Amino acid sequence: MRYFNTVPRLRFQWAIGLLALLLALPASAQDVPRPVPGTPPTVLVMGDSLSAGYGLSAEQGWVALLADTIESEKPDWRVVNASISGETTAGGSARIVREVLRVRPALVVIELGANDGLRGLPLRGMRHNLARMIGASQYVGAKVLLVGMRIPPNYGADYADGFEQVYRDLAAHFDVALLPFLLDPIAADRGNFQDDNLHPVAEAQPALRDHVWKALAPMLD
Repeated sequence: MRYFNTVPRLRFQWAIGLLALLLALPASAQDVPRPVPGTPPTVLVMGDSLSAGYGLSAEQGWVALLADTIESEKPDWRVVNASISGETTAGGSARIVREVLRVRPALVVIELGANDGLRGLPLRGMRHNLARMIGASQYVGAKVLLVGMRIPPNYGADYADGFEQVYRDLAAHFDVALLPFLLDPIAADRGNFQDDNLHPVAEAQPALRDHVWKALAPMLD
C-alpha cells in the first residue's frame, strides 16, 4: 500500500509551509534575521532524541561528533543542533520557521519521524509535517538532507512499508538528499543500544557520525 501518491497534494503542503514562513516574517524586510557578514555557513540539525544524544553527555552524540569532523574537514562551516528528545514531526513542523529564521542555515538535516512511528500516528500527518519542514528550509535557500527511519514489523506491513515510503517519495518530489535509515550501521547488534533498546550507546555514535558524514560531506562543497 502506498500512502503517498498525489503530487498536487504535496505541492499544496509545500505552499502551506511557505505561507507559514511568510506570515512569520516581520513587516519590514530589514528586520528579518540575516547572517552576519563573515559568519560561517551553518548546518542546522532538526531531530529527536537520536540526534539530541539521549542518555549521553553533550559531546558523545553523533551530532557533536559530526561537528568535530566538520570543524576538522570543513572549518568554514559550523553546526547548530536544534534537536529535542521526544520530538515528533508535528513538533518539528511547528518549530521550523523560527529555527530557519534564527539560524539562516545553508543546510538543514531533518531527522524526524521515529516518534510518529512508535506512536502509530497517521502517515498523512507525518508526510505533511515533513513536507512543510522541507519547504521552509528550501525557501530560505538551504539544502536539505532528509534522514529516514524504520519501525518494527509488529506495527503491520502496510504501516511499516508506508512509513519508509514517506521518506523516499518526499526526497524524490522535493529533489533533496536522502539517507534512508539513520541506524543502518548499528541496528543488527543489540549491544549497540541502551537498556531501552531504542537509543544507541556512546560507543555506537561514531558509526552513526560516519554514516551521516558520508551523505553530508558532498553537500558541503
